Amino acid sequence: MLELLKYEFFRNALIGIVIVSLISAVIGTYIVTRRMVFISGGITHACFGGLGMGYWLGVSPLATAALFAVGGALGVDWLSRRSVRKDSAIAVIWALGMALGILFIFLTSGYVPELNTFLFGNVLTITVPDLWIFGGFTAVALLLFGLMHRAVIAVSFDEDFARTRHLPVRVVNTLMTVLVAVSIVLTIRMIGIMLLMSLMSLPQMTAELYTRRYGTLLGWSALISLAGCIGGLTAAYYLGVPASAAIVLLLVLLYGLGALLRRLRGA
Repeated sequence: MLELLKYEFFRNALIGIVIVSLISAVIGTYIVTRRMVFISGGITHACFGGLGMGYWLGVSPLATAALFAVGGALGVDWLSRRSVRKDSAIAVIWALGMALGILFIFLTSGYVPELNTFLFGNVLTITVPDLWIFGGFTAVALLLFGLMHRAVIAVSFDEDFARTRHLPVRVVNTLMTVLVAVSIVLTIRMIGIMLLMSLMSLPQMTAELYTRRYGTLLGWSALISLAGCIGGLTAAYYLGVPASAAIVLLLVLLYGLGALLRRLRGA
C-alpha cells in the first residue's frame, strides 16, 4: 500500500474517496432514512440528459449535468407536492433524463470519448482541481448539515411531527434535495452513473443492521464507505480491474458479512 502513495494519481484517488466517503455518509444516511434511495438513481439518470446536452452544445458536460440534476431533483419535489406519488415522479424524471441523453448523444457529431468515464466511473482520473471543488462542496454541505442537523433528523424520521414542531420542513427538503443532486454530479467521474446509487445506500444498509440511531448510523456509514473505497481501490490496482466495480463489490460483500453475523448472533 505504501509504495502506491508515490504515484500522484493514486494519492489523488485516495484523497478523493475519503471525501466521497464523508459526503456519501451524510447524503446517503438522509435518503436511506427517508426511504428515498430510488431518488439517487433518478437523479443520476437525469444527469445523463445533461451530459448529452453538454457534448451537443460543446460546453462543459458537468455544468449541464449539474443543471439537469438540480432541476430533476426539484422537479421530483414539486411533483410529489401535487398529489403525484414520489416513486412515480422519480420514474418520470429518470425516463426523461435518459431519453434526452440518448437524443443529444445521437445528435452530437463524432465520437464522445469521455462518456464511458461518466457512465462507469474512473477514480484514478481525479485531478487536483477536482479535489478542491469537491472538498469545498463537502465543507459547505457539512457546515449546513451541522447548523440544521436537528431539523434534518426530525424531518428524516417523521415529517408530519416536524411540521407540528414548526420546523422548516420545506426548506430542509429543498436544501437536502439540492445537496443530493450536486453531490451526485460531483461524484459521477469517481464512481460513475451506473454504480453511484450503491455508494449512497450500501454502507447505510450495512450500518442499519445494527443501529437505528441517526448519529451512529451516519458514523458507521462513513467508516464502512471508507473501508470499502480504500479496499476496493487497492484491490483494483493489484488485480487490474475497474476501481468503481471493485469498490461496489466489496461494499456488497461487507453487507453480506454484516447480515450473516447478525443472523449468527441472533441464533
